[in-house]
Amino acid sequence: MNIHGKTALLLLVPTILGLATPNAAMAHEQGDWLFRVGASYIDPKSDNSDIVEVDGAAGVTFNISYMLTPNWAIELLAALPYKHDINLLSGEEVADTKHLPPTLSLQYHFLPGATVQPYVGVGVNYTNFFSEDTSGALAGSELNLDDSWGWAADVGVDFPLNDNWFLNLDVRYIDIETKARLDGASIGTVEIDPLVYGAHIGFRF
Repeated sequence: MNIHGKTALLLLVPTILGLATPNAAMAHEQGDWLFRVGASYIDPKSDNSDIVEVDGAAGVTFNISYMLTPNWAIELLAALPYKHDINLLSGEEVADTKHLPPTLSLQYHFLPGATVQPYVGVGVNYTNFFSEDTSGALAGSELNLDDSWGWAADVGVDFPLNDNWFLNLDVRYIDIETKARLDGASIGTVEIDPLVYGAHIGFRF
């Protein structure tokens, strides 16, 4: 995680905690389902490998959480396919790939009876890479990226709009590393390890 990402996470937690005030109308209860849909921007770390850099990308994300207790929830994050451009360190685009990043997390909600609902979570991510295409200096070559398993962490907050609808903001760190092969030969590991910034509309039922 880069220094800017750490700073964003550190600043977000006290901010959302400071906004929280009691309000039973938005209280999460055991058995509640929380559905969120919106957009997220995936911001890969710099220095992905000695050969290439992976560009950021925006896309549609959605998640569903189940409140195990008023404080604890389990969440499944999903998305429509993301597309990332892959560039040589010189800046020339040489490939692109699509991926899906389902992530399962256990989350802790600090103040279930408050107006603003801050939470943190930790879990596991599976990233499936597909539709790798080459261009430029690599045109005509076959690029393959292995799927990735890694840990994930998130911090977020739900802002109520009424008794059931709410606005959600979150920041995630996801450990994504893929082994790359060009025409069957290994060209090393690409460490993507992105920060993911999301904004969603949520519904509680």
